[in-house]
Amino acid sequence: MGGWVYIMTNAPHGTLYIGVTADLAARVFAHREGHGSTFCRKYGLTRLVYAERHESITDAIAREKAMKKWKREWKLKLIRKDNPHWLDLFEAINA
Repeated sequence: MGGWVYIMTNAPHGTLYIGVTADLAARVFAHREGHGSTFCRKYGLTRLVYAERHESITDAIAREKAMKKWKREWKLKLIRKDNPHWLDLFEAINA
């Protein structure tokens, strides 16, 4: 089974949350409904701005751990590269 690494935010260039999951749509829906992480609920992080698929959940977990150690600017650059307008990608993954 594969996995996903994703980034949630509350606004362009706002607070960032990096997570990992096997079911991206369900996990993002949980965050949006306030049933995801305590951190996302506390800061109102409901906008999915980045997601990358991995062949295995183990690979996704390793990538998530690495990304969490990154400087903030590196994370912002990654988001801007794939999603320069900081669009909410939830509808695209749910289509």
